Amino acid sequence: MQDKEMVNDLLSQINSSITGYANVISQTENPQLRQTIQQIRNNCETFQYDLFKLAQQKGYYQPAQRASQEDIMVVKNQLSNS
Repeated sequence: MQDKEMVNDLLSQINSSITGYANVISQTENPQLRQTIQQIRNNCETFQYDLFKLAQQKGYYQPAQRASQEDIMVVKNQLSNS
């Protein structure tokens, strides 16, 4: 397996884990358990961002082009009118 594929697979798995942690956190009543899972999620997000930066530096990931201010306003207006 190529490095690029491994990094992209890992990023995908981490993103899924972060979503899973968010779901568990929202359903956890015990404050200590909630705090522990939030810390795990925070660590996972930090690792994901560091890996994302590495992938970007190596050219494995090309982010989408930035939206124009006009595009942002169109979406904002659409969501505000919903």
